[in-house]
Amino acid sequence: MTSTVPASLIRTNGSSALQAVFLDMDGTLVDTEGFWWDAEVEAFADLGHRLDEDWRDVVVGGPMTRSAGYLIESTGADITVDELTVLLNEKFEQRIERGVPLMPGAERLLAELARHSIPTALVSASHRRIIDKVLHSLGRDRFALTVAGDEVVRTKPHPEPYLAAAQGVGADPVLCAVIEDTATGVAAAEAAGCRVVAVPSVAPIAPSPGRVVVRSLEEVDVPFLRTLITGI
Repeated sequence: MTSTVPASLIRTNGSSALQAVFLDMDGTLVDTEGFWWDAEVEAFADLGHRLDEDWRDVVVGGPMTRSAGYLIESTGADITVDELTVLLNEKFEQRIERGVPLMPGAERLLAELARHSIPTALVSASHRRIIDKVLHSLGRDRFALTVAGDEVVRTKPHPEPYLAAAQGVGADPVLCAVIEDTATGVAAAEAAGCRVVAVPSVAPIAPSPGRVVVRSLEEVDVPFLRTLITGI
């Protein structure tokens, strides 16, 4: 976990306003969920197996070890989780080195959060080596803190990544907004007590108390995020 939080950006718990915004990476800020699936398909093709398209909804947004374990069990491939994790990261890196497209509205939203001096963290199940490469496209200085999946004991859907982000910026999780694209990420954010904006990328996500579902980041701005907190 890396942090560059200026003291001036840390909010006190005495406020009832929006204290911080945490964003997922793959499928939320950058259009890379398809990259992961393509890497998985290619890896298993190399091993002599064909992935069922229906499995995509199961592995999307999940921690690497869970996704790898599920696909190994489903295919019967002769490879360990650790070996597959290395292989998938390598194939994914090859793809992102060709360029990482941002999701519609991502550039505008990050710029707006910066203008309003709202502490912003990137919270991903991807490993640090992957995050650091993607940050070349996103802009490392856009985030006060970044949390990688291999830097926490329990990654999404456990709340630890979002609790770590809140602690890292000195915020109360209840007064933080999270933007996620998968059910796994939404579960992690809600378990941490955060208010959630879901922007489904692959599988649908239903609205529920404390959760708003939108079609695109283009529907999200700072006033909208602040209403999530003031409405508590």
